[in-house]
Amino acid sequence: MRYLPLTEEDRRAMLAAIGVQSVDALYSDVPQTVHLTKPVDLPGFKSELEVERHIGALASKNLGTGSCPSFLGAGAYRHHIPASVDHLIQRGEFLTSYTPYQPEVTQGTLQYLFEFQTQVALLTGMDVANASMYDGATATCEAVTMANRVTRRSRAVLSGGLHPHYREVIETHGKFTGFEVTAAPADAKGAEDLSRLIDAKTSCVVVQNPSFFGHVHDLSDLAKVCHDAGALLVVAVTEVVSLGLVTPPGEMGADIVTAEGQSLGVPLSFGGPYVGLFATRDKFIRQMPGRLTGQTVDVDGKRGWVLTLSTREQHIRREKATSNICTNSGLCALAFNIHLTLLGEAGLTKLAELNHATASRLADRLSAIPGVTLFNETLFNEFTLALPKPATEVVEALARKRILGGVPVSRLYPGDASLANLLLVAATETVSDEDIAAYEAALKEVLR
Repeated sequence: MRYLPLTEEDRRAMLAAIGVQSVDALYSDVPQTVHLTKPVDLPGFKSELEVERHIGALASKNLGTGSCPSFLGAGAYRHHIPASVDHLIQRGEFLTSYTPYQPEVTQGTLQYLFEFQTQVALLTGMDVANASMYDGATATCEAVTMANRVTRRSRAVLSGGLHPHYREVIETHGKFTGFEVTAAPADAKGAEDLSRLIDAKTSCVVVQNPSFFGHVHDLSDLAKVCHDAGALLVVAVTEVVSLGLVTPPGEMGADIVTAEGQSLGVPLSFGGPYVGLFATRDKFIRQMPGRLTGQTVDVDGKRGWVLTLSTREQHIRREKATSNICTNSGLCALAFNIHLTLLGEAGLTKLAELNHATASRLADRLSAIPGVTLFNETLFNEFTLALPKPATEVVEALARKRILGGVPVSRLYPGDASLANLLLVAATETVSDEDIAAYEAALKEVLR
């Protein structure tokens, strides 16, 4: 209670105003059996300085990605973020603004969202993009529900190369909103055939490129199979930097593209907040969730921006809304916009090439270690290794040597013994040659 600003006199006045004798009387309807009979077993209060020291000591027990060589990926990637990005997004007019419910007084916000949409459409090779979503997983789920509306069907086929978290989000929504999900088994070798799972009830096929296991695919043939069956092809991208080098999904025939935008402008942040990207074809624009910012001119002929489409419950009648999972992650979208603007087209391509080259060198070095097998014929900046012992044991041993060696596939596929020895390894531009050498030496020692 020492941190509450109210005096005893303040409390008495408040109790008198609501007509009760004590604070305990406010809880008279709570059964006595659940009342605490003694203080909670927690340390007594400390000064601010003491709390800072204690929390700092606890935090120092963690091995963070910024304090050692890190090869973590699996849907969240460590990239260098220019200092100017953080400086600009912390300007008051950006940091304190909220969703532009009154577009006429938030022209600056609408302008950067318009630019953001343009960037996403260009990156993905699609016609139109919305003004961002929560994250890649929920954006992909929204793509499935959109495909259900467009095709008037209710069965989604999910690739075994789709991130397990994305699959679980889709399955959860399917369970409670009434659509069927058919998920292919884990595709560690990148050789699945999804065409056999497509039937007359299939609304969409959801694939990830590069896949969860790091494989890069040409999806053109799959797109044709989907379209011949009257289904849509949804492509999810968890590493958006790959679009600086890999053929955009739109050029391969995708109908909807979703992505996690975290890699540009947004730090790892212990898992969020991140920013979801969503793009589609012009003909499906009325079924696209979220909001769309458009360009116009005012009565004086000056350029301006408006919310052209707003298909969420906060803007229109519930029965007309496409979804309610579509509040845009505005500040993260701005960070994405600034980072990509600073890079430019040539800079993004160079960044992607650097990522690919670094990962390729690492894959060559690690797969040359006796007992280690590389699963990937193609890769961008992430790949899968088969180790001679359980990957969880190897990762723990590497962490004791202050190296974050990757993500054991079994952590995301619990209970599947066939995946126990598989390790997902990522290398971005933040990985140096010294980091690669240190990882190689440490892995040799751990596997000895």
